[in-house]
Amino acid sequence: MKFTVSSSALLSVLSTTGKVISSKNTLPILDYFLFELQGDTLKVTASDLETTFIGKVKVDGVEKEGVVAAPYKRMLDTLKEFSEQPLTISVDTETWKINIRWATGEISIPGLSGLSYPTVPMLSDAKVALDMDVDLLVDGINKTIFATAEGELRPVMNSIFVNIEPSEVTFVATDAHKLVKYSAQLESGLTASFILPKKPANLLKAALVREEGAIHTEFDNKNAMFHIGDFTLVCHLIEGTYPKYNSVIPQNNSNRVVVDRSELLNGIKRVAVCSSQATNLIKMSINGDKINLVAQDRDYSMSATENISCEYEGTPIVIGFKSTFLVEILSNTDTQSVLIELGDHTRAGVFKPVYEADEKPTFSILMLLMPMMLPEDETKA
Repeated sequence: MKFTVSSSALLSVLSTTGKVISSKNTLPILDYFLFELQGDTLKVTASDLETTFIGKVKVDGVEKEGVVAAPYKRMLDTLKEFSEQPLTISVDTETWKINIRWATGEISIPGLSGLSYPTVPMLSDAKVALDMDVDLLVDGINKTIFATAEGELRPVMNSIFVNIEPSEVTFVATDAHKLVKYSAQLESGLTASFILPKKPANLLKAALVREEGAIHTEFDNKNAMFHIGDFTLVCHLIEGTYPKYNSVIPQNNSNRVVVDRSELLNGIKRVAVCSSQATNLIKMSINGDKINLVAQDRDYSMSATENISCEYEGTPIVIGFKSTFLVEILSNTDTQSVLIELGDHTRAGVFKPVYEADEKPTFSILMLLMPMMLPEDETKA
């Protein structure tokens, strides 16, 4: 096996695909890239068993095709030290030693046979295929992924639900405290869904930044495959039933407040310094044209309050929210103003961006946040 390749082109492929490699691999071979040379194309595969990332790079001077497993860390550490220049890579198929030569030197790195490398999952004949605009896919992931759960005990909650309908696609994420629903127009003519784990979602988000046009997506009931230019991401999907999210979204919250997003966000950050470290509770009292924010930590005799101007339609209300969740929701809203729809202190609040008259978004988004319990004597405005 011998070929010549651009140092920067190879480093780019290894850097992208290598993000899938875990520091806690159960199989030693997963600490390696799989190099497969066929014709003038080098295919590079990295995997953690659950997710596989495949990249391709054009090469020159091919003298012999072949397959070898190349160590992840040593390959990356070596290539990072090169300026752009051609590298000649050869492999001894008896010892699996990888030799890299350049104009002024060479280095030898121990490799392994690639025969034991895990095979890429194949999709069944019942697979579903569609093209999704790259901006739509990036926005769907970006707008929802922060609302996924952190723990691994409930995989369904640690993932993004993608629901495809004939003329619309919806991305949903929830950790049972907050929920985000992002819907956009997509003429697919399909009715299908899948649950995308957080890790491949983050890998997709990073890889799609440099892409344009449509991303060809295929999936069955176990795996999904995303074709991204010269890269292909294959991942196991989460099996199970996603919560019926529409049933938890309040439809008749009659109290509506419109407020400057930055002012509210910064006010919450200021008073949250004095909130209880155990609960991060912030009390919001809304009446007339004011939102009064209150945070206190009785254990350390700390408290803070701030008034924010707003436009309010409804009866006076007092409600408590976790400050860290409020910050996440407001930080992931990209409009100047935000609409908050409230029922009472026991019902979830719904947060929606407010667009200017000349803005016509092709998507809709809402964010839901469950309230925190307040002492009975503090629930009256």
